[in-house]
Amino acid sequence: MPMKSVLEVLTSTTEYFKTKGVESPRLNMEHLLAHILGKKSRMELYLEFDRPLGDKELDALRELVKKRGQGVPLQHLLGTTEFHGRTFLTDARALIPRPETEHFVELLLKLELPADARCLDVGTGSGVIALTLAAERPAAAVQAVDRSPNALGLARENADKLGLAERVEFLQGDLFAPCPGPYDLIAANLPYVPVGDIAGLSREVQCDPMIALDGGQDGLEIVARCVAQAPEKLASEGWLGLEIGHDQAPRVREMLAAAGYADIRVVQDFQEFDRFLFARRPH
Repeated sequence: MPMKSVLEVLTSTTEYFKTKGVESPRLNMEHLLAHILGKKSRMELYLEFDRPLGDKELDALRELVKKRGQGVPLQHLLGTTEFHGRTFLTDARALIPRPETEHFVELLLKLELPADARCLDVGTGSGVIALTLAAERPAAAVQAVDRSPNALGLARENADKLGLAERVEFLQGDLFAPCPGPYDLIAANLPYVPVGDIAGLSREVQCDPMIALDGGQDGLEIVARCVAQAPEKLASEGWLGLEIGHDQAPRVREMLAAAGYADIRVVQDFQEFDRFLFARRPH
C-alpha cells in the first residue's frame, strides 16, 4: 500500500473535522500535523506537500485527530498557545487565553502609568496578563493572584519558561486577600459566565476549569466583589481594568459609577462588543 502524503492527510482529515463540527478544520489540521512533524510553523508544511508520512507519524496523528474530533481544544493537544508574540504553556489547569484578552493587554499597555508601576493581575490563570506586563514593562513590579493552586502552578511554569520567574510574584487566595497593595494598576479577567449558561457553551470552552468560568447566578458575582474591594488596594490615581462578557458593560459601568470611580471608560473589542472597562480609584 502506498504511503500517504502530507497533502493527502491534510485533505482527508480536514473533511473528517468538518463532519465533527470542528471550527476552522483545515487550520486545526495544519497545526496538528506541524506539531507531529516537529515544524516551527504550519507554513513549513506547504514546502512538503508530497512528503510521505510513516506509520509512526500517522499513529501519533490519529490519536490527536480523534481527541480534537471529540472536542478537546487544539491548544491542549499542542500544549502551547501564542499570546502577544510569546509562546505560553496551556493545559486544563487554566482558561485558554482568548484573542479578547490579548486585546485587553494591548489596552493595559497603553495606559499612562509610572515606569516603575506596581501592577496586580487578579485571577491570573495561566499568567498571560501578568507575564506580558512584566516582559513589556521591565521596570514595573508585577504580582499575580489566583485562588486555584493548579492555575498558579501553570503560571509559574510559564514564568520559568519565559525567564520571568524573578519578575512576577505569584500569590494564592481569593481576589485581594493575600495582596499587599497599593497598586497603580489592577487588571482583572475574572469568571463572568452565568452558571446556568455554562452547559450551553462549546465543547472546547467546557474543557476549561469550571472555577475559571463560573461567575455565579448573574455572571457578575466575582466582578462585583472585585469592583467593591479594589479601591482599598489602588494607589491614588490608580487604574482598574476589567475584561467582561459581551453584554455586561452597562451593569458593570453602573457598579463602577455607584462606587464612585472616576474616568470610567468602556472600550469595544474587535467584534465591536463593549468588552473592557477602565476606571480610576474613587476620590
